[in-house]
Amino acid sequence: MENDFPKNNFLGFENFDANGNKPISSEEKEQMLLLVEEKFNDIFDILRISRNDPNSTKTPRRISKMLINELFSGRFEEVPKITVFPNRNNVNNLIISRGIKVMSVCSHHWQPISGLCSIGYIPNKSIIGLSKLSRIVDWFSRRGQIQEELGEQIADYLEKLIKPKALGVVINAKHYCMIARGVNASEEDSLMTTSSMRGYLLEDLNLRNEFLKLIENTNK
Repeated sequence: MENDFPKNNFLGFENFDANGNKPISSEEKEQMLLLVEEKFNDIFDILRISRNDPNSTKTPRRISKMLINELFSGRFEEVPKITVFPNRNNVNNLIISRGIKVMSVCSHHWQPISGLCSIGYIPNKSIIGLSKLSRIVDWFSRRGQIQEELGEQIADYLEKLIKPKALGVVINAKHYCMIARGVNASEEDSLMTTSSMRGYLLEDLNLRNEFLKLIENTNK
């Protein structure tokens, strides 16, 4: 059964999934910054936090800028420019980038998801610069997420971009919705691992085990 929430906000703009992307203009962003700041002023009043406290005076503005320009920036910015190169030497082995930073937000409680991503692929006709993998991960991460969907989004994008023979995206992350609240888990106990495998890495168990073996110490 679908929820009966509005498809558009009170300004007429379309509402979309927390982990979606719709680039906005600088004018729209400035309007959004002001409106979010106003709403957090209301929240501070409800929570009885005085802005006469010098540590809280400008906090609603700081929160607004943090959410829009940093934590949720992937919702509102264009995809980063990605350079793809021809696979001139017909490389047919695993190419792996480990230790890619993941900083996201749990869409359930708006608490940080912090961790590392490993990406491995066997190229077909194209290869991609390693720094571009980090930019892609960051672009998809900077949204409200569940980790399971984040890995799938990254894998879908790379599969479409370079059409590799094999592709694996593994994310290890700590969830502060478990550390700071709820079960109050330790950082070690809150670690979640997800994997998205495509092509040969999905079909070939030996190749998949080789990939997982090569990246197993990434978070240690």
